[in-house]
Amino acid sequence: MIEFGISLGAPSAEPMGDRHSYYRDLLRRGAGTFSSAWLSDHLMKDDAPILEAWTALTWLAAEFPNYHFGNLVLSQSYRNPALLAKMAATFQYLSGGRLILGIGAGWQADEYLAYGYPFPSAGTRVAQLSEAIDVLRAMWTGGPATYEGVHYQIHEAWCEPRPTPFIPILIGGHRPKLMQVVAAKADLWQWDGPIERYRLPYDTLVAACAQVGRNLSSIRLSTSGEVYLPDDPRDFAAARNGTVSTITEAQDPTGLYTSEADWILGPTPDDVIRGLAPLIELGVTQVTVYFHDRQSLDRFAREVAPAFS
Repeated sequence: MIEFGISLGAPSAEPMGDRHSYYRDLLRRGAGTFSSAWLSDHLMKDDAPILEAWTALTWLAAEFPNYHFGNLVLSQSYRNPALLAKMAATFQYLSGGRLILGIGAGWQADEYLAYGYPFPSAGTRVAQLSEAIDVLRAMWTGGPATYEGVHYQIHEAWCEPRPTPFIPILIGGHRPKLMQVVAAKADLWQWDGPIERYRLPYDTLVAACAQVGRNLSSIRLSTSGEVYLPDDPRDFAAARNGTVSTITEAQDPTGLYTSEADWILGPTPDDVIRGLAPLIELGVTQVTVYFHDRQSLDRFAREVAPAFS
């Protein structure tokens, strides 16, 4: 069964004062079609108005009890993993079990440096991510929990109440070292389409699972992209031609997350269905969609989602 999620990124044209109202409107419109809602985890992008992702997510979860919530994805560097374990367990308790913990190695160098976080090599950040997941699971499954890693340590730490049901961990990313962590420790794996971009890290994941003796079917596959379904197809062409990666070398010098261009599906519902079909045939069961505008969400719910029901 295919599950659809709403990515709650807001167009830059939305005033900051209306940002929360915009999120709420999307979630109301998506009720009955979408089962989850997602926010990215950024502290700054130049001077653009950005809400802190964890705070915003918890607020929305309280108002919309029919959605699961998660981040695509939290930077493991920004929150001590033991504290994150406690935050996540609290979220799970208060929401009645509606958290999917999306996490990654982090990438935006200028953001790290502006906020005073060390920005080590990509390999170190992936190693930190691996240890952070160990800490999360140790905190959630036993107590008091002790963990001695190279990067993180906890000593007789309690996390009560423990999360029930157990919180699934989604890892986002695509580089080979990261895929080894996915194979060993993830419940879900997330990377952007289209199929041409998704296939290589997928094949890497298949090989990594074989190395550790894990059945790939135990990892849910997830993808994301943007949908734009305008009345005039010429508007879609203009948007697609103007959409290229805005991630600079200064922001992501190691290339851990940089992709060549954003994936925009459209301009018709049939085009969206054709774009998603190869990924679903590959085994993707979760699709998270950023909508160019409200009309695109409405048309997706009416004319795209039923094709995968």
